[in-house]
Amino acid sequence: MPNYDPNFPPTNAPLISAQWRNQFHGIKDLIDAILTVTAAQVDGVNTLNPGDAANVSVSVVGNTLHFTFEIPRGNDGGEGPPGPAFAQAVIDAVNTGAPGSAAGVGVSFDGTLVHFTFDIPRGDKGDTGDPGEVTQAALDAAIAGTARNPSGQMGNLDPNWSPSGDTNADLLWLRDRLVELYSAEAR
Repeated sequence: MPNYDPNFPPTNAPLISAQWRNQFHGIKDLIDAILTVTAAQVDGVNTLNPGDAANVSVSVVGNTLHFTFEIPRGNDGGEGPPGPAFAQAVIDAVNTGAPGSAAGVGVSFDGTLVHFTFDIPRGDKGDTGDPGEVTQAALDAAIAGTARNPSGQMGNLDPNWSPSGDTNADLLWLRDRLVELYSAEAR
């Protein structure tokens, strides 16, 4: 296998084709030996103390470059200035999503207003219930607690009635009408 000689040709040397051919083959062998990298991978990122020097190490395994970074963290800062004040929050939209979809809230700040957009999924459709039937016993029980309609169950309460002059008979007639009224209304 020919080797490349970086000192060839010597100054004022005669041109000999076999030597030049060996030199070119040596260069080609060096080119062919260059590793082809097809991927890169970060193997780790380590945090160093503030003031330490950053560092990176690189290695080649197969056709992959492997990197490990060492980066110093910054100095601890003081408390920052207060953020901008806002007076109002606005709900821009409430969107109904499909049943089972995720709920979500979008929030943005325009410098004055906090804007909210809510995404709320619709619930699953519930089971259809029975239309329900009312039994005669349930109907009778419900009616039993109401007042009766007395029409047709009482004697005549004639609005043009005038006492006959017999106070006892008039009082008895009035008493009978009150008993009829009470009986018609009572259950």
